[in-house]
Amino acid sequence: MNNKNQFEKDLPLKNDLARLERLLGEVLSEQVGPALYQEMRAIPQQMQQEGNLPARLPEDADSALVRACGLYAQLFNIAEDLHHTRRRRAHRLAGSAPQQGSLERALQQLHQEGVGFEQLSSTLSEAAVVAVLTAHPTEVQRQSVLDGHRAVRRFLHRLNQPGLLPEEKADLDAKLKRVILALWQTAEIRHFKLTVLDEIKNGVAYHPMTFFSALPKLYEHLSQLIGETWGKTPELKPFLRIASWIGGDRDGNPNVDAALLTSAVTHQAEAAFEHYLHELATLYRELSLSSRHVAVSGAVAALSSASPDDKVSRMEEPYRRALATVQARLANTAHRLGVKVHGHWHGHGEYADAEACLADLRAIADSLRSHDSACLAEGRLGRLIRTLEVFGFFLMPLDLRQFAGMHQSVVGELFAQAGLEDYAQADEPTRVSLLMRELSSPRLLFSPYADYSEAARKELAIFREAARIQREFGVEAIGQSIISNCASVGDMLALALLLKECGLIRLVDGAPVSTLNLVPLFETIADLRAADRVMDELFTLPWYRALLKSRGDLQEVMLGYSDSNKDGGYLTSQWELYQAESRLVECFERAGVRLQLFHGRGGSVGRGGGPAFEAIVAQPAGSVAGRIRITEQGEVIASKYSDPDIGLRNLEALVAATLEATLGQASSDHVDHAAFDELSRDAYAAYRQLVETPSFMQYFLEGTPINAIAQLNIGSRPASRKRLDAITDLRAIPWVFSWSQSRVMLPGWYGFGAAVAAFVERHGRDGMQRLQSMARGSGFFRVILSNMEQVLAKADLRIARRYADLVEDRALADQLFSLLEAEWQRTVDALFAITGQKVLLENNPTLARSLATRLPYLDALNLLQVELLRRLRARPDAADALYTLHLTINGISAGLRNSG
Repeated sequence: MNNKNQFEKDLPLKNDLARLERLLGEVLSEQVGPALYQEMRAIPQQMQQEGNLPARLPEDADSALVRACGLYAQLFNIAEDLHHTRRRRAHRLAGSAPQQGSLERALQQLHQEGVGFEQLSSTLSEAAVVAVLTAHPTEVQRQSVLDGHRAVRRFLHRLNQPGLLPEEKADLDAKLKRVILALWQTAEIRHFKLTVLDEIKNGVAYHPMTFFSALPKLYEHLSQLIGETWGKTPELKPFLRIASWIGGDRDGNPNVDAALLTSAVTHQAEAAFEHYLHELATLYRELSLSSRHVAVSGAVAALSSASPDDKVSRMEEPYRRALATVQARLANTAHRLGVKVHGHWHGHGEYADAEACLADLRAIADSLRSHDSACLAEGRLGRLIRTLEVFGFFLMPLDLRQFAGMHQSVVGELFAQAGLEDYAQADEPTRVSLLMRELSSPRLLFSPYADYSEAARKELAIFREAARIQREFGVEAIGQSIISNCASVGDMLALALLLKECGLIRLVDGAPVSTLNLVPLFETIADLRAADRVMDELFTLPWYRALLKSRGDLQEVMLGYSDSNKDGGYLTSQWELYQAESRLVECFERAGVRLQLFHGRGGSVGRGGGPAFEAIVAQPAGSVAGRIRITEQGEVIASKYSDPDIGLRNLEALVAATLEATLGQASSDHVDHAAFDELSRDAYAAYRQLVETPSFMQYFLEGTPINAIAQLNIGSRPASRKRLDAITDLRAIPWVFSWSQSRVMLPGWYGFGAAVAAFVERHGRDGMQRLQSMARGSGFFRVILSNMEQVLAKADLRIARRYADLVEDRALADQLFSLLEAEWQRTVDALFAITGQKVLLENNPTLARSLATRLPYLDALNLLQVELLRRLRARPDAADALYTLHLTINGISAGLRNSG
């Protein structure tokens, strides 16, 4: 593509940025004077020429400059996202070949490869693609700010529409400026700590914002494309869903209890019922069909006869009367479930479950199709039916999660209070034996008269509440119970016993029947290596195989990207995850059990982040098989799902990747296992040598803003599990977040350079050729290289040196920074040698252009952050400096986009 064409394609983005910069300049000049705006505009040139901020403003102006740079980064993100959407539309309008990650391309490719309609239909009938929202604390922006971002995007989009009159442009320009002013005057930093209830509400908010519109559109689009490609349309079951951990995840969060679990489900249900009732009210206005002109089915006639709408003006409008009946029954159902909604009609029965409501809506649709009104059965009514199929009465299936040690502790109390063996002191084989005895017996160990700890009562109360929620809202309302740090068969069976104590596992004719999935989460390098052995042992137990039969012989396994990276570094984590998946595929095939993998990915590369499409397609053969669950965390949720168009595209990419990974006939992945074993071994050694260096934690605590991050009100969980003496004490999220803020980005690359250097030293030119061949033939290796390259492009060792200067022990700072600097250079050299590139992002001009524009402002924020950290060391009680420091964290996070 020549430069002229690229310039023309990017011209709308340049115009948007010029407009936003002009309006931001007006706001800043009016609010704080022109000097600040000029200072901000001068930053790119100053950073390029001098790498510093020589024209320093007074100390009290730092906050304003930080806010200005941060707001500019936010506005840049909005314009860039809008431009990406605009370019995709331009591609489609021009008749260009379908883009990677689109359903159109995936289905065309599958059809060309000979995938038949029956094979595709069978895969979709068993498919499960689930994006799971979590409340992991990496989203630093408030909902109020995100609301402002959506308004900016909306007005920018309208300003780009053709045919606007001059006064209409002026009006939109004024509206845009008002939003920017409101954002400038809105507090970006929460002055209060988020509660779990706040996080629940934030998660629910994405449904009216995006999911209620995006999911029905995607199902409709998929159905249409299949019909156009194969000439037949399958019945699509609700295989694509949004799920949540928020309100059910207790691992490390002592604030989650049974009451909050109830609150989560109730708030979710409220959003679902409100949406359904709103859509029914709109349909009521639209379907004014008269019995003088149309006939109706017997089912609709019955609904009409039962209608609470007895106005004379409605006597000849059977569909309106039928819809009033559905509205009344739905409102009554919500009230029965304790969900507050505002329904127009009341009385006249209720629904036992969502399927009963769907039966009435389908009856209305069938009647329309059968009586010359088929097109009215599509559109809003068809979307409502699909929405109810997907979201039910509970909106999102909730996952439960707790760490294995807590489960084991509660089981130990149950045994002790029942006067049984000393379970707490038993070894693994003895525990398994004891657990199998109790799981095979109908008796319960819990006694309401025994004296249990508060923690044990809390855990049992959560499981009992989960059982009640399943009975009231449907069994799918809570579908998984996840065991963090799962390391043994005993960990799995301990959870099973707790579920049995609370009615989530029952013995029916002597066989166990479970209403949810028991999911092991393998997180550390050691646990990943043992995952297939644990599952092998578990599958040998007849009791557990009988339990799986009640779940359709389907077993979910969750893999942790964050802790494995913190434990072993980037390359080793990626390789151990890949091998664990491959071994699990073989293990499950031997046992005849269906595997569903749950990928615990974060936003940053160091926590498994990166483009989801490429990551899914690069999974080991057989590991997807039409079923995949992926976490969506922190700032990634906002970036992916705050806008309906962007949300639709991201969900489409998940489905397209799942279909390609399951049915595609792409050339087998050329993964050189022997080479990867060597690379992983050496990368692990280099990484562990760094983090095990004496006083490494001192460097981390003093040379990153970790302590300031811990004071940010961005989540309900504490930043660490206990006092910070080693990296094992620190949660993976603040670990990655801190290195991102200090522009080292260590979790996304460290160890790779040392590994490649050692490999080439052992194997010479042939070794480098092996790596180059693998980069060409292995999607898995290409994803590793591509994600690492993006991290390296965002890292800046000049900036990182400033943070190292904050470490009081100068010898320690020099020692560790020299290790970081040398390894960074080795890693960049290795990347260039393998790929043949001469500069970072050589093959990704879009990201290169984006970073070239935004990095000067981020660099400035980093330099201000360093200065503020220095001030706080001298004056720890300087509240203004801490507030401004938090603003820099906000701004840098917004500019990097995936930092947590």
